[in-house]
Amino acid sequence: MSFNSFDFAIFLPLVFVSYWLIAKWGIRVQNLLLVIASFIFYASWDWRFCFLILASSCIDFLLGLALGKQKNSKKRKLLLWTSLASNLGILAFFKYCNFFLENFVSVFSFFGQEFSLASLDIILPVGISFYTFQTLSYTIDVYRQKIKPNEDFISFLAFVSFFPQLVAGPIERAKNLLPQFQTKRVFNPTEARDGLRQILWGLFKKVVIADSCAVIVEYTFTNSYELSGSTLLLAAFLFSIQIYCDFSGYSDMAIGIARLFGFDLMKNFAFPYFSRDVAEFWRRWHISLTSWFKDYVYIPLGGSRASKLKVLRNVVVVFLVSGFWHGASWNYIAWGFVNALLFIPLFLSSKNRSQLDNIGDDPNKNILRETINMSLTFMLITLTWIFFRADDITHAFLYFQNMFNSSLFSIPQVEKKGTALMTMILILFMLFVEWIGRRNEYGIEKLLLKKSKNIRWTYYAFLVFLILMYAETNETPFIYFQF
Repeated sequence: MSFNSFDFAIFLPLVFVSYWLIAKWGIRVQNLLLVIASFIFYASWDWRFCFLILASSCIDFLLGLALGKQKNSKKRKLLLWTSLASNLGILAFFKYCNFFLENFVSVFSFFGQEFSLASLDIILPVGISFYTFQTLSYTIDVYRQKIKPNEDFISFLAFVSFFPQLVAGPIERAKNLLPQFQTKRVFNPTEARDGLRQILWGLFKKVVIADSCAVIVEYTFTNSYELSGSTLLLAAFLFSIQIYCDFSGYSDMAIGIARLFGFDLMKNFAFPYFSRDVAEFWRRWHISLTSWFKDYVYIPLGGSRASKLKVLRNVVVVFLVSGFWHGASWNYIAWGFVNALLFIPLFLSSKNRSQLDNIGDDPNKNILRETINMSLTFMLITLTWIFFRADDITHAFLYFQNMFNSSLFSIPQVEKKGTALMTMILILFMLFVEWIGRRNEYGIEKLLLKKSKNIRWTYYAFLVFLILMYAETNETPFIYFQF
């Protein structure tokens, strides 16, 4: 049941109305409704994996209670390692088992030994990486005594399974989200309207932009061996736009939907393609994941308070783990490593935190230079996305080989030129709107709010019209559902 599906268009209003009608019965009843709704939402993919979420929730809830009572440091560490082993063990089995089996066999083959292992027919549960990291952060924070253990299982289960962000984030911290399930919620019309605007903008980015790009991207990457370099470069550009609009569109919808129910989720994207260097890009892209790795991997390894060599090691480890988190394939690891190589020069020159404002905000900075830096950063990030989108590491290198030849300077081979042209126009429109709104939480947060209702509602109707028109022709699953 995707956010852009007809089923969800029925599901959401039913849950929303029921949720606020029972508000007089207290937050515990509301939380129970959210748990039931969330499990129905997740069961629409595969009901069997609901037991996986329940098991993960039970494990960390009980371990959290045990950590709260235990004073012995060795026993506390044992409880923490139990949580790490159980959660990461489940994740490793479902997501990485076949990867390790295949590479184990490859090592034997490399040394001339005949060895075979049958791959397991394992179905990857939707969103397993997201809710696993969310429950893990809870146990780690209880262990570190940053938060107190939760004693209400219903509110904890609602925190883990909350359907707006269950399958693709943002990866929330218990410190931020869990207390909201324990506090009375009062319907706020202003917040609800703001949530609807963010949902609308997210739907536009996903249905109109991302899914339109997906058609060209899918065809080009599938037939990359026989297309011109310019066509491959165009597809790489369109994939950059696709993955941003697909994932940030989901985050916009998740945050907007949560706001309808009185919850505030963390911002997950901060207009990353307006970044002036790679370090700034990673502060603005998938913020909930990058901050998770910073707090639970980078800092425990020593962070920046170590020798230069160890800090470089920490940076590379974080990028490699980030790549591996995305998928059990060498092309994801290569994607993480290449991003580390782009980040390290900025770190060594102490320029990794030189861009902390929004582009165009500082009058002392040369706007032309900033624009050039932004364009170069976008080009570099676009090239790294090729590793991410390719079928495997071999496909990625062949894609680069076929792209960087004399045909790179030819006219791209696009079958439906009119459709491609309209897609480019809509991309420019989306980028223009986000440029205007780059200081806000999302693109259209404050757009036209000072104009008359007629102008504002005409604009919203235009977006709805485009969404409905494109929804009939393109429907692509959210990219991050596979992670």
